[in-house]
Amino acid sequence: MTFEPAYNSYRSAAMGTKGMVATSQPLAVAAGLDLLRQGGNAADAAVATAAALAVTEPCSTGIGGDCFALYYDAASKTVRALNGSGRAPSGLNLDVLTKAGITDKWQPFSVHSITVPGAAAGWCDTIAELGTKEMATVLAPAIKLAEEGFPVAPLTSYFWERGVQSQLQHATNGAELTIAGRAPRKGERFQNPGMARTLQMVAEHGKAGYYEGEIADAIVAVVQQNGGVLSLADLANHTSTWETPISTDYHGTRVWECPPNGQGLAALLALNILETLDIHNLDPLSVQRLHLQIEAMRLAFADTAWYVTDPAHVNIPTADLLSRTYAQDRAKLINREKATVDQKRGTPVAGSDTVYLSVVDQWGNACSFINSNYAGFGTGIVPKGFGFTLQNRGENFSLDPAHPNVLAPNKRTYHTIIPGMLTNAADSSLVGPFGVMGGFMQPQGHMQVVVNLVDDGLDPQQALDQARFCIDDGMAGGKVGLEDGIALDTMAALAKMGHPMYPVTGYGRALFGRGQIIKRNGDGTLIGGSDPRADGLAMPLG
Repeated sequence: MTFEPAYNSYRSAAMGTKGMVATSQPLAVAAGLDLLRQGGNAADAAVATAAALAVTEPCSTGIGGDCFALYYDAASKTVRALNGSGRAPSGLNLDVLTKAGITDKWQPFSVHSITVPGAAAGWCDTIAELGTKEMATVLAPAIKLAEEGFPVAPLTSYFWERGVQSQLQHATNGAELTIAGRAPRKGERFQNPGMARTLQMVAEHGKAGYYEGEIADAIVAVVQQNGGVLSLADLANHTSTWETPISTDYHGTRVWECPPNGQGLAALLALNILETLDIHNLDPLSVQRLHLQIEAMRLAFADTAWYVTDPAHVNIPTADLLSRTYAQDRAKLINREKATVDQKRGTPVAGSDTVYLSVVDQWGNACSFINSNYAGFGTGIVPKGFGFTLQNRGENFSLDPAHPNVLAPNKRTYHTIIPGMLTNAADSSLVGPFGVMGGFMQPQGHMQVVVNLVDDGLDPQQALDQARFCIDDGMAGGKVGLEDGIALDTMAALAKMGHPMYPVTGYGRALFGRGQIIKRNGDGTLIGGSDPRADGLAMPLG
């Protein structure tokens, strides 16, 4: 009999004052708390947690993927954004894909979907710019987990086995992340000496330990062995970038996101539209509120599917998209009585499986951090002897030459992973870091938990427990998955309004992402929540 998680057990919000970590794996939470206990700040703890997640949840994240971060500095009351996403190889273009038989649609897990992994540089740059500890100290808990092994959590085991079947058993060196060709079972210890070796090299040599030398050689060798064009120069030339975050004021709470090439813009567009519709007067999970939220999200996706790409290659009218006038114009397109599943992008200019973590430290600094391989194990391809898979993030590039997000050399693609941060609009004080991982679910999850927190006054755990909807694949006209917990008559009413929808239960509820929230009250009290759809928890520093 296959175990189907119910997700309906009661979980209280975590409370504390000295610091807190929330993520989807308890051992990764412990790694972050260890850094806080040593006097590290939110940045130190965030990277320690991310590295531990790369060891304990490789079916979602890893050092072969990308990362993004938002950091709130308590002293200056400012938010900074790190873009740790990689770029397409310099030798990759549409002609190369055409010769490989990739024309109108990406082949799943293609070697050509491997972009330069940005996570290692993102970790190092976060610590160099914001942290207080050495990389050796920050990575020590993850190295120990990889060397000594760890018991695999239940949901992780389930998704690990799915990844074995879909990727690892077919991919070059994928067996390094299996036990005799299978996934580790629930509670079974898994050791990853290759990953320990990788992390040790980064701990000793920083970015150079990953983007030059043995690891870089192994990455390029396995990519080129499979017909890819990634080069040593592509790795050596990689850089993270520090960006100015984008934000909007939603009923007195400022919601912060990383700018494009991330899809955080979609969450802000939807919230701006909702603010014009007075949804706070409607009951949570009611037909009318869900309808308006879905319709706002459809409009947001219609815009971001066109406008979100690498701003170094294409001019993006972000300020115009986020204007109140534009939101009001877009809101006029919503019919309160029926669904509109063919919304088109607007013209505002006048004349993409992931882990997410939240950290708040004792000084009130906060880090919202997200790290991903994309489709679970990414391509499943492993650089020989190093215990991690390479991402398939390039599948989010368009293959249409006329599209702004078309594949091009050295270009960053539309990126699904987005961290979030909340501050008080009146005085810029911290409300807290938040996020919901899961491909194109992420901006939808951001919008829904912000509504739960701001409009409904729920605590972080209650906000994450609330049933969700998900528009498939980030498409304006996509089908709508509705989670078990939304009443059947509500589902029926939404279907009658014209929403193509389907109910989701059991393991399928992974569709709705896995979120983490830490809220900081004015007196310094921390209130944390962790998604019941994952194995993790929110935990205060004792």
